[in-house]
Amino acid sequence: MTVSLSTHVLDTARGEPAAGVRIELARGHDIVAAGTTDGDGRIRELAADLEPGRYALVFWPPSPFFTRVELEVELVEGHYHVPLLVSPYGCASYRGS
Repeated sequence: MTVSLSTHVLDTARGEPAAGVRIELARGHDIVAAGTTDGDGRIRELAADLEPGRYALVFWPPSPFFTRVELEVELVEGHYHVPLLVSPYGCASYRGS
């Protein structure tokens, strides 16, 4: 089984992608991958060839209130795309395609 992960961050207050956002992928206490969003707010391949299991996806978004957002995800098989929508007033995520 092979597992891979991509992500992007949208600044919904400004209505545009959030460039330069640090994102980490951790398993337990170990960071297994990290990167920074590009000009389109994306990291096209944050991690590839991962072992299936539970991971923490940690975003450091450009928000004066949400300074760190952590999502715990179960990655089983295939490719996962997990975006973050963030503003000073709220944040949301979903499993993309």
